[in-house]
Amino acid sequence: MTRIHELSNLLANQIAAGEVIERPASVVKELVENAIDAGATQIEILVEDAGESMIRVVDNGDGIDPEDVPLAFTRHATSKINDRHDLFNIMSLGFRGEALPSIAAIADVTLNTTTAASNTGLMYHIKGGKQVSATPANGRRGTVVTVRDLFYNTPARLKYLKRPQTELARIADIMNRIALSYANIAFTVTADGRNLLQTTGNGNQQQVVAAIYGRDVAQKMVEIGGEDDDFNVTGFISLPELTRGSRDYLTILINGRFIKNFAVSNAVIRGYGSKLMVGRFPMGVVNVSTSPLLIDVNVHPQKSEVRLSKETELADLIIKTIKDRLADENLIPDAYENLYGKPQETHQPAPKAKQLAPWTSSEKPPIVAPAKIDDEAVVAIRDKRQLTDSAVKSFAEKYQHEEGILIFDSEPVNQIAEEMPSYHAQMIADQQILDVAPKSQSGFPELDYIGQMHGTFLFAQSSEGLYLIDQHAAQERVKYEYYREEIGLVGQDKQRLLVPITITYSAADMLKIADHETDLEQVGLHLEPFGATTVIIREHPTWFVKGQEEDTIKEMVDWILRDGHLTIAEFRERTAIMMSCKRSIRANMHLSDLQARTLLQSLAQTENPYNCPHGRPVLTSFTLNEMEKMFKRIQDAHEAWEEYDNHPY
Repeated sequence: MTRIHELSNLLANQIAAGEVIERPASVVKELVENAIDAGATQIEILVEDAGESMIRVVDNGDGIDPEDVPLAFTRHATSKINDRHDLFNIMSLGFRGEALPSIAAIADVTLNTTTAASNTGLMYHIKGGKQVSATPANGRRGTVVTVRDLFYNTPARLKYLKRPQTELARIADIMNRIALSYANIAFTVTADGRNLLQTTGNGNQQQVVAAIYGRDVAQKMVEIGGEDDDFNVTGFISLPELTRGSRDYLTILINGRFIKNFAVSNAVIRGYGSKLMVGRFPMGVVNVSTSPLLIDVNVHPQKSEVRLSKETELADLIIKTIKDRLADENLIPDAYENLYGKPQETHQPAPKAKQLAPWTSSEKPPIVAPAKIDDEAVVAIRDKRQLTDSAVKSFAEKYQHEEGILIFDSEPVNQIAEEMPSYHAQMIADQQILDVAPKSQSGFPELDYIGQMHGTFLFAQSSEGLYLIDQHAAQERVKYEYYREEIGLVGQDKQRLLVPITITYSAADMLKIADHETDLEQVGLHLEPFGATTVIIREHPTWFVKGQEEDTIKEMVDWILRDGHLTIAEFRERTAIMMSCKRSIRANMHLSDLQARTLLQSLAQTENPYNCPHGRPVLTSFTLNEMEKMFKRIQDAHEAWEEYDNHPY
């Protein structure tokens, strides 16, 4: 008796469905790609219960001839390719002939289609891979595919689906990518009556970016363009000031197909060079056009991975294109925005500052930003020789009665650092505290401060030797342990914002945020929906850094979007690390002796004074013995005394 037999068509299609149809988002992707291949200019997607109950895709494409409809649900039946030559010259999104039979094998599918050449269409009903009915129907040109009860006959697959909000976010994300690929098609995505995406189909890709991520994001995008003998690169990328915490906001399109390719996406990041902060990634969409002979899309059933025969050349072109484009941009941040957290609004009067007293030529004037500048009152100084007493006095006389915004008082520069974090006020009651150092909890040596080098490293000594301390890493450790306690004790104390913060996210991100609302609440953040793609924040925890509230919130939300599996403990840990880094002194910042000594005493009281929260060392040391060897004060064991220098020691 033979043990080898041919699988039934239904079972074969169910097996194939496991590769092609992983979740509801896969159904949406395959049906929308079919509509695009059919020449549709308007595509509407309706979803119920995150796609489990119903998915409907309506298009105005060419439709399917009634006699071809049953064949369309047969495995490996397609109109996209005919022979082996076509397989290596693919310009359509679909070509394998697996999507419709795979969907029909695991769901209840109804297809209503009408072509331009026929007045009568066909209503075709298939469930579990078996035809239920095929009846004539009237309808407009195009196709309507309705998928119900997905995975009804493969219940094991249902167990692997995520929460409805997560599955819906995946649908929104894949539609965002497709909308960016085909800006000339009008897309509408509706889920349970809620609009997730709507584009005009006017061909403007930057407007699609605005529809997905918001107008503010689109305005911070710059257009790119470059080509060589094999590739043409176009698209929009964000300025270095606009970044996110993962690569998920970078869309790479090759011949209109969204693909995942690390070398290509990494080339985009390399094009920014050192303009990006560590751990931050740009946003944007990069379109690559090339001959289909240079790419192989027949790698994976979902066609999201491709092979490129000239991958290195494409990466070099992308790097050069982005580097050249950003070189033309003025990447100097707006000073007013850096100081006050928002752009200056010229129609509002400048805030009042204390009256500036007249000054004499022997005094150092305060640096001010005038509230209003009269063109006739401007003293133009373009050359060093113009810095005469008369020119400077003339300038001072013109502005001595003007009200201005005080930026720095006329204090020495090295005192500016004293307005840094409030740990001085927390730990110094008076100067006497410096004379009574509390005992360290971790066996940390008692250090006697010596001085500072390059505004970055502190020198200190003990009875054992010399110590070098990284001032930023040291205060990171101090602040980390403080914020770890503060964030763990989320109370009712909140800072109410005079002007609420609004942040725009894509529909996919909004769904993920809503899914983690409880997690955000447990670290003191309440993000209130403010429209379909915007959240509003009216208050925040009191431990936020003043002036960095919006950036802090964005970074915290990015963690949720990037890694939805974060536990509350991990979330608080990362937040404490971030806050400690933001509030710590930087390199090239000069400290007074008082500040440096206070920092060393605070470091000694931490649980782990030897490493910053990121694991980097806080300090290093040279013992007296090591230093004596360095300076040959101790002779090596293998050297005879008479062979050594006879200087007295």
